[in-house]
Amino acid sequence: MKYGIAIFPGKELQDLANSLRKRFDPKYALIPPHITLVSDFEANNKEIKEITKKLEQVASHFQCIDLKIKKISTFQPVNNVVYLKIEPNADLADLHTELFSTLHLEKPTHAFVPHITLGQELSHDQHLDMYSSLRMRKFNYEETADRFHLLYELENGSWTVFETFRLGKDK
Repeated sequence: MKYGIAIFPGKELQDLANSLRKRFDPKYALIPPHITLVSDFEANNKEIKEITKKLEQVASHFQCIDLKIKKISTFQPVNNVVYLKIEPNADLADLHTELFSTLHLEKPTHAFVPHITLGQELSHDQHLDMYSSLRMRKFNYEETADRFHLLYELENGSWTVFETFRLGKDK
């Protein structure tokens, strides 16, 4: 089965992201707005039991993580993705690194860029239109993440929570 690990932002940020994703993200109906910590990986039932134990340990090593969003960005020219950029954050980067090392996952091919996708699989014109109209807009969102989620993919391609892990020792 295919699994992934993500943080879901609060309602206000989800509402903002969804208002834009409806039109520009073909995966809008498959998963809520999220910050991917570990993209999809395969595990069987026996492996996932061990993985959940390891994720509990990782969660206990971290306190709440501040998330700040100040602007829109893009992965262009690599691909036509427009996203809300999460400001660089050592705690978030450390969580990402510890998840990979603890789960013994293969290192990702791309650098970790925390973000919330707004538009993907865009044509060049769609990308230009979306990015041009949003990049001048001011964003000033701050919130605190106190948990991350282990997700799994359903047969129809949608993702749902398998288990939630609260950050910090005082749960």
